Amino acid sequence: MTPYEKLHQHFARLNDLYHVGAVAQWDEAAMMPAGGGDARGQALATLDGVTHQMLTDPRIGEWLAAADSATLEPWQAANLREMQRNYRDATCLPESLVERRTLANSRCEQAWRVHRAENNWQAMAPLLEDVVALAREEAAARAAVNGMSLYDSLLDSYEPGMTCAQLDPLFAELKAFLPGLLDATIERQQQQPAQLPEGPFTIEEQRALGLAMMRTLGFDFEHGRLDVSHHPFCGGVPSDVRITTRYNTEGFTQALMGVIHETGHALYEQGLPAEWQSQPVGQALSTAVHESQSLLMEMQACRSQEFLHYLTPHLQGSFAAAQPRAAAWQEDNLYRLFTHVKRGYIRVDADEVSYPLHVILRYEIERQLIEGELEVAGIPEAWDARMQSYLGLSTAGNYRDGCLQDVHWPAGLFGYFPTYTLGAMSAAQLFAAARQALPDMLAQLAEGNFCALLGWLREHVHSQGKFLDYNALMQRATGETLQSSYFRAHLEARYLGKS
Repeated sequence: MTPYEKLHQHFARLNDLYHVGAVAQWDEAAMMPAGGGDARGQALATLDGVTHQMLTDPRIGEWLAAADSATLEPWQAANLREMQRNYRDATCLPESLVERRTLANSRCEQAWRVHRAENNWQAMAPLLEDVVALAREEAAARAAVNGMSLYDSLLDSYEPGMTCAQLDPLFAELKAFLPGLLDATIERQQQQPAQLPEGPFTIEEQRALGLAMMRTLGFDFEHGRLDVSHHPFCGGVPSDVRITTRYNTEGFTQALMGVIHETGHALYEQGLPAEWQSQPVGQALSTAVHESQSLLMEMQACRSQEFLHYLTPHLQGSFAAAQPRAAAWQEDNLYRLFTHVKRGYIRVDADEVSYPLHVILRYEIERQLIEGELEVAGIPEAWDARMQSYLGLSTAGNYRDGCLQDVHWPAGLFGYFPTYTLGAMSAAQLFAAARQALPDMLAQLAEGNFCALLGWLREHVHSQGKFLDYNALMQRATGETLQSSYFRAHLEARYLGKS
């Protein structure tokens, strides 16, 4: 075999191990009994150690050097580029750090499920200190190799090429207009508040509705499924995508929109280039692009007036059999319900106006943590100060709804949070481009027809895998690199009625 063919085979075997790990991680979050936690954490740590050994095999370096001068097809050349990146990122971390990090993250995440419910910051803090210490160790190792700052070296793992120098101006623009938009929207909506439909809403009814909407969006049930977890997520692999949600019998909007959000992620996975799924170039481009696909479906498409026209009779049929004509179940009220804006504590329940402020809060704190400007003990105070500044709310003593609400830090996912808002901006820009290319798209959504929109996304985003970098992908799909103006225009049109 040629050096490139050897690389192709080696990374295909690595992908098989990633496949097993992804399903085991899904099972740990969705199905595993609590007593299996320690053993599962150890097993995942061992698996990560084995894959790290394979990814740092000295032969890879030799094959990469030899293949670099070979004549390759464009997709092969892009695959080689991603192999080089994976090898570089792996060889900068010792195997012992990889295993210690996986074990600490697993223990902390499992403890978080208990201690968050108990509002027990004192029990969580020591575990989180271990996770942060290892994240700093990882950041230092990466920074020494790639020449980036500590935080940039972790951010780059989720959003290749993105830096704080690029993020800060974008987030400054958001911080400049979002508080005023939030105030104006709340004042405007108070003039005609949404009526809350009466529950309870059974889990069985909610699950059936969620499955129906997954089919409407185009989810392939031959290659995926829906389950329940503490925190909604999309996992598994493209041929076996696992999404989860969580249910509350007092309300149905959170679970339904959680399903739609995760279905957006799943559609991206299911649309990745099948012929390259065993290779690095066949994977999702980045977490921001992934988030753009979930937010495009949830926020841009499925909270639109057009889609609510389609959804309304489904909601009435699912929950309002005895009161289909009640004012709370009418289309105009349901649209107000699904676009309701308020200041709230919980990020995953936040509307699209206030959501970026939740993300910026976390970005600023985790950046200080990684760069040693803040210690774990100071997180609650830093969190409360920013919540009061950005959203006018206090979380003093309320850890459950404050700094313990997210799984990301217990799971060691530092550098991840900024990609949520990058994804929201990307979604607005991509949706605007799709509307321009498909003039009758909104009319199709009003009929529950996602074929044209999904086809456009398949062509311009999903099928590209990692063939293009982020800027090239956005340029090709929309004619521009990322601009915050599309996100602002979307928010002002939906919430202030500006054209």
